[in-house]
Amino acid sequence: MQIHLKTLGCRLNEAELETWAQAFQAQGHAITRNLSDAQLVIINSCAVTQDAVKKSKQMIRRIHRDNPQAKLVVSGCYATLNEEEAAQLMGVDLIVGNKDKNQLVEKTLAELNLDSMPAMSTEPGEVSLFSRGRQRAFVKVQDGCRYRCTFCIVTVARGEESSRPIQAVIDEINNLHSQGINEAIITGVHLGGYGSDIDSNLVELISEILDKTQIPRLRMGSLEPWELPDGFFELFKNPRLMPHLHLPLQSGSDSVLKRMARRCKTEEFSQIVDLARKTIPHFNITTDIIVGFPGETEQEWQESYDYIKAIGFGHIHIFSYSPREGTAAAAFPNPVSQEIKKQRSKQLHELAETMKQAFIAENIGTRVNVLWEGQTEKLDNGQMRYFGYTPNYLRVACDVTSGTELENRTLPAKLLRADSGFIAVDRID
Repeated sequence: MQIHLKTLGCRLNEAELETWAQAFQAQGHAITRNLSDAQLVIINSCAVTQDAVKKSKQMIRRIHRDNPQAKLVVSGCYATLNEEEAAQLMGVDLIVGNKDKNQLVEKTLAELNLDSMPAMSTEPGEVSLFSRGRQRAFVKVQDGCRYRCTFCIVTVARGEESSRPIQAVIDEINNLHSQGINEAIITGVHLGGYGSDIDSNLVELISEILDKTQIPRLRMGSLEPWELPDGFFELFKNPRLMPHLHLPLQSGSDSVLKRMARRCKTEEFSQIVDLARKTIPHFNITTDIIVGFPGETEQEWQESYDYIKAIGFGHIHIFSYSPREGTAAAAFPNPVSQEIKKQRSKQLHELAETMKQAFIAENIGTRVNVLWEGQTEKLDNGQMRYFGYTPNYLRVACDVTSGTELENRTLPAKLLRADSGFIAVDRID
């Protein structure tokens, strides 16, 4: 059976897609990039914002319209929070809530009567990854969150914290590496809370991965900036652990952070960033910021702006606040007008670009190992432009003669200059 996988939203959704692909293939089924070839479509939906809910519904309708013969299974946060609505959408055959995601493959095959002997019983496992041009894979290590930030619906949708056993994570990474994957990204809803339910912690998990796998590059997904275990930054002295962290700050004003019910004040966040940068040169810190949170005054906005500028992020994901039904913040008084949110967003985008270019400038002249992607661009002079990423997650490119193969190779390079959307590098032979 041919199966097509689609996702919206976070890296955790990506990781779950990888796991399902592997599990379907272990049953002998095949993964296809072409929707029209699929007999089964799996959608991992999102509900982090109202826009994400809208996009999830649009994707479901579009997929059914384009391939009405395929069985359609919907999982993820939209399907969990709006199960009855999702089930009634045209073409949906099965809803699998977040609490049952670990059994999605088994439930799908059994409840849709698809658990007969598949035709493609010898399809190689790497198709699930390389068919989408991937050199890295997302590995889900944890789900759920015991905290309730007032703006976040995801923790409601994902439920209580649950950590995978360390050995299961190691086995998955070793399996991915055997298929040619060179970078694993470990993800979770509250990654820093890994092990809270199994008497372990994130430091132990990463130490064991580095000790018991040979994966060349290990990276972390989004990590809340609190509860980091002792010895966390010492791990980065191992060159296989990539010096980049995405630490969601959300606001640079402590009074706004309090209304958000965040567990990290600005002073504590600064200490984390300082420790990272003292441990590893050119450590890249990226973040999320919400502008226009309910009640955000001009003074709070200026505090936030000044703090963000002082930290100096390599990249910022900027979100204008929108109320999400089911969250505490949706009922907060003093909403910020759309006009002010737009103005603050524009101001922060300009600052973010300035900081990004400053961080790039700090890295010019350094020599790093680049993992080259499958993405290429044919140039007018007949050469090919390859794109890749440095250990600290800067996008780079180099031009090579036609026929030169760089995909999925990790090679040394020198960063030369900033260009539009990438840093030009010179490969070091």
